[in-house]
Amino acid sequence: MATGMQAAVLYGKEDVRIEDVERPSPAAGEIVVRVNAALTCGTDLKTYRRGYHAKMLNMPALFGHELAGVVAAVGEGVSVVCPGMRVVALNSAPCDRCYWCQRDQQNLCEDLLFNNGAYAEWIRVPARIVEKNTLEIPAHVTDEHAALTEPLACVLRGLEESRAQLGDTMAVIGAGPIGLMMIHAAALAGVHVIAVVKHDQQVTAAMRLGAQHVVQTTKVKDSIAAVRALTPDRRGVDIAIEAVALPLTWQWAVEMVRRGGLVNFFGGPAKGTRVDLDTNHLHYNDIELKASFHHTPAVCRRALALIANPAFDADAFITGHAPLRDLVSVFQGMMRRTNEIKTVILP
Repeated sequence: MATGMQAAVLYGKEDVRIEDVERPSPAAGEIVVRVNAALTCGTDLKTYRRGYHAKMLNMPALFGHELAGVVAAVGEGVSVVCPGMRVVALNSAPCDRCYWCQRDQQNLCEDLLFNNGAYAEWIRVPARIVEKNTLEIPAHVTDEHAALTEPLACVLRGLEESRAQLGDTMAVIGAGPIGLMMIHAAALAGVHVIAVVKHDQQVTAAMRLGAQHVVQTTKVKDSIAAVRALTPDRRGVDIAIEAVALPLTWQWAVEMVRRGGLVNFFGGPAKGTRVDLDTNHLHYNDIELKASFHHTPAVCRRALALIANPAFDADAFITGHAPLRDLVSVFQGMMRRTNEIKTVILP
C-alpha cells in the first residue's frame, strides 16, 4: 500500500505548494476519506490572498475545506459510518459543552474543532467531526453537488438569523459564490431578491438563481438609490445582506434597508477593517445590525437536504473542473475575476 499522497500545503500569502505528504491513517474514532471532489471557495481564496485565517489555520497547513468522498478506512470504535460509504465530512464540530453551545450558539463554540485538507487525495477526519458532522450522501446526489453542503449551511444559517420570511424583499450585495448561493436560497424560500452585482456575467447568474431584479453597480450612478427605487415608495428593503466584505458595501447595506429593517454583515472583512456608520440614521430608523458566522450541525443537515431537493440548482455553482496539480493556477484565475463560480478540484 502506498504510504504517501499529493496534497496542497499553504505556507503563507499566495504560497500554496502541491507536495508529497504522508497518507493519513485513522486513530480511534477517526476515519479517512478518499476525496472525490473538493470545491474552491471564497474563504479559501481570501486565505490564499491574505496568508492567514482568523480561526481555521496555522501555517504551514493542509488546505481546503469543502469536500465529498468515500470512506476509505475507519478507526477503532467508529460505528456511524463504514468503509465504502459516500460522505460529506464538514469542516468543524462543536464541543456541545461550553457556554455558547449550551445557548444554541454552536458556531461560536469556545473549542470549535476545525479540519482542513480537502485539496488532497485523502483526508483524515477527527473523531468529533465523525461523530457530530459527517453526513451520508443520498444516492441520487453527486459528490461535487454534495460538497456544496458547507457553504450552503453558512448561507442557510445567515437567512435564518436574518429572519427572512415569505414575501420579504431582500437586497444581496455581492455575487460571488456565497452571494449567489444566498440569492438562490432566499428565492427558493419565497423571498423577493434584489441582487447588487458588479460584473456582466454575474447579472446572468443572479437571474438564473432567482433574483427578481439586478442592480449592476457599474451601470448606475447611485447603487443605493437604484435599490430603493425597486421598493414601494422607495422605502428600502426589509433585509440587506452584505456579501462582499468591504467597508463601502457595509455602508451601502445600512442605507438600502428600510426603517425597522435588518442588515446582516455576512462577508468576513480583513483583520483590522473599520467602518464609519451614521449613528443618527441607525438610531432614529430603528435599524437592526447583525453578523452571521459559520454553521451548526443542525443547519448542515438542512443544507444537504436542500441540495438533494430537485428545486436546488446545484449545477449553476459548478463552473469548472481541474486536477489538483492546477490548484494554484485556479486560484490565480479567481483573483483575476474570471467567470468561474466554483471549480471542482479532482485529486
